[in-house]
Amino acid sequence: MRSNLMPVVGITVLALVVAACGETAPSQPAGSPGAEGGRLDLVRERGQLICGVNGALPGFSFLDQATNEMSGFDADFCRAVAAAVLGDPEAVEFRNLTTDTRGPAIQTGEVDVLIRNTTWTVARDTSWGLFAPTTFYDGQGVMVRAADGIASLEDLADATICVQTGTTTELNLADVFDARGIPFETETFSEIEQTYPAYDEGTCDAVTSDRSQLVATRTTLANPDDHVILDEVLSKEPLGPVAPLGDDQWFNVVKWVVFATFQAEESGITSSNVQDMVGSEDPVIARLLGGEGDLGLGLEADWVVDVISAVGNYGEIYDRNLGPGTPFELERGLNSLWTDGGLLYAPPYRS
Repeated sequence: MRSNLMPVVGITVLALVVAACGETAPSQPAGSPGAEGGRLDLVRERGQLICGVNGALPGFSFLDQATNEMSGFDADFCRAVAAAVLGDPEAVEFRNLTTDTRGPAIQTGEVDVLIRNTTWTVARDTSWGLFAPTTFYDGQGVMVRAADGIASLEDLADATICVQTGTTTELNLADVFDARGIPFETETFSEIEQTYPAYDEGTCDAVTSDRSQLVATRTTLANPDDHVILDEVLSKEPLGPVAPLGDDQWFNVVKWVVFATFQAEESGITSSNVQDMVGSEDPVIARLLGGEGDLGLGLEADWVVDVISAVGNYGEIYDRNLGPGTPFELERGLNSLWTDGGLLYAPPYRS
């Protein structure tokens, strides 16, 4: 295994520059990689991936009471990264983060990766961390009570809308309603555990968030069939993993784990047949499953085999947590492969 040592010269120069400016160089944040190596080395030395999740969003990341395990779409992508890096999908510490703590957690290196219904925006991409490929293309929606006969945003004039504060949801709501001249009031909450019970109890006339979150949390309301999600989509909400800034190798690992699940589905590689596909005569499949090494990622040559064996390809992850047979029954839509009219597209896995 090759060394992942960071260039000492660059660090020395940085220290000299800081000293020349009369300032003290910042100390390494807790949990962040030290000067000797990058986060890939840190995770391997620790023997565990620390993955920031929501922890309370059904379908994406929530504690399954039957198994006492973290379940969901996002949780499975945490396991995929652990399988790639450590060869063990269960070597994950799931760290529940609120909307207020998720940014600082990735900025300070408290978590190795953030996989928590977090929208990719320019400010977050430049100050929080680097966003890996989008794993779920979403959009903001509004849920209302069917009995109220609300069919459009205009019908919500002078309504009170429940929304989580400190989110793109809150900003989008103001942008869209102000642009249309629709007067409204908000009732803000810090987390979904507060937001939806308040809506269900009648504190608000409507509740707004990502449509996937609305679909998921509607199943937890007292009478789910009494609520409908309006057809109108207020925004673009690309959701996906976030890696800390400053470590290109680690970002590449997280990025290509996601791409591997896309390509595996496109190539027909599943959790049940991946072992049989090793050594395939198809050059794309052969490379993906380790036929030409890891191509510079610093992982074991057969890391994709470990990932797909553990969690399956993208379609398997999606269907198991969100698709047919689940309480949510979310259609793939934009989250289909490009070959099926969707937006999921993996760059070529080759030298």
